[in-house]
Amino acid sequence: MKKGRIFVVSAPSGCGKTTICKRVSKRVKSLVPSISVTTRPPRPGENRGKDYYYISRRFFEKEIKKGNLLEWEENFGYLYGTPKRFVREKLKRGKNLLLSLDVKGAMKVKKIFPETTLIFIKPPSMTELARRLKLRNTDADTEIGNRLKIARKELKFAPRYNYIVVNKKLEDAVNEVVSIINEHITYGSRRPT
Repeated sequence: MKKGRIFVVSAPSGCGKTTICKRVSKRVKSLVPSISVTTRPPRPGENRGKDYYYISRRFFEKEIKKGNLLEWEENFGYLYGTPKRFVREKLKRGKNLLLSLDVKGAMKVKKIFPETTLIFIKPPSMTELARRLKLRNTDADTEIGNRLKIARKELKFAPRYNYIVVNKKLEDAVNEVVSIINEHITYGSRRPT
């Protein structure tokens, strides 16, 4: 049986990573989205077991100690992680996985699974990113400032990714990510000549 592949999508907060991953998952039927665990409360419209598994900080810390997480990070005061067993089982069964991770998590996964394809989503500009964060209407101005500061640091990781996709227009960005993933599923890491 052919071993599955891992695709990781990363982006600074507000760049459309979650929306892009959801749309890509619907279009690439052979992709299985990995559902992260988090200590953050659900946002409006999010569903347990579909967007995240929402767990207590105490339970999350137990999972870390048991070695049950492939990678984990703390962002904006909340813990986020990828269940190791889920990823290993799906790969063993030949499934292709889509992981939505921050840059540190992506680097950890790439270290464990070097054949992982990393896709970085960039905003068209920092001005546009600030505008999008304000439009989300989920954070105070100080929090937006903090997210922009972190975004500048995360953008420095972009050259370490296999692909960089600028999310100027959402549907174009989705099409580009779908194209990248389909090419790798069809041809592996070799591109046709």
